[in-house]
Amino acid sequence: MGEAVRRRDLIKVIAGSAIAWPLAARAKPERHIVMLISTDAEDPDTQARVTALLQGLQQLGWTDGRNIRISTRWSASNPDRIRKYVAELSGLAPDITVAPGAATLGPLLQATRTIPIVFVTVPDPVGSGFVESLARPGGNATGFTQFEYSISAKWLELLKQIAPGVTRVAVLRDAAMPDGIGQFAVIQSVAPSMRMEVSSVNIRDATEIERAVTTFARFSNGGLVVTSSAFAIHRDLIITLAARHRLPAIYYRRVFVTSGGLISYGPDFIDQFRNAAGYIDRILKGEKPADLPVQVPTKYELAINLKTAKTLGLAVPPSLLAQADEVIE
Repeated sequence: MGEAVRRRDLIKVIAGSAIAWPLAARAKPERHIVMLISTDAEDPDTQARVTALLQGLQQLGWTDGRNIRISTRWSASNPDRIRKYVAELSGLAPDITVAPGAATLGPLLQATRTIPIVFVTVPDPVGSGFVESLARPGGNATGFTQFEYSISAKWLELLKQIAPGVTRVAVLRDAAMPDGIGQFAVIQSVAPSMRMEVSSVNIRDATEIERAVTTFARFSNGGLVVTSSAFAIHRDLIITLAARHRLPAIYYRRVFVTSGGLISYGPDFIDQFRNAAGYIDRILKGEKPADLPVQVPTKYELAINLKTAKTLGLAVPPSLLAQADEVIE
């Protein structure tokens, strides 16, 4: 009798599981987040940023596959892909869209003025017309600026400190982007006080980058400033060219230095992505992007690659080393 009871109980458990499993499989997370990322999915720097955002969300109680669903689209800096993914947006019906960079934010705002957008590392969102003001964005987008243009003067100052012999500087930028124009304007305004001659190098693809840098390097005492306008995808090429032509170069992101570049100064972008999770959380809980102020960077990092400095024959001043947040030997 006891054996028959146990058998009936086991059948009930199996039957209950068979019913519960399809129901669980059909259950969907409550909220949907779409991330439209302009870089390649294999880029380790971007992967670290996305991981920081996901960790920030989890700390606030949002877990992908449990109470939110996250869809990610990678465009690999291809404008056609960006347009394609933006066109898919209405069909995806997200609660929030995450837009790292102006390359994705602009098309998203053209496509929708209702879906909330949290942007990260976007330069000059007011000047670009993305928000009405930093204090009160006023529309469906808010987030975190890349940095203020005034930081561009610091790049020239640091380049002069680490390579005093540099008197000619090529500023690599994309003139089609507002930040490319703004950053060069600041550099140009402070160059005379440092007795440096600057010229803009307007470049968009790998062939143009190689040709421009090679031409610039034909004359002595040259150095490079690599601005933030659309050069992440050509990172390895720029670092290789700087080494080949023995050009001291300063970059806007630490990842250039960890990849072999000389020196960098810029915001902690991973920290920005982590903080973006807080805005996503607040919007999911009912707050409006229009009422959440755009935040500017509060933490900047100075990184120096001593191995690269030695290869270039540069003696890094102890005062500069003391300021560094990271020194690669």
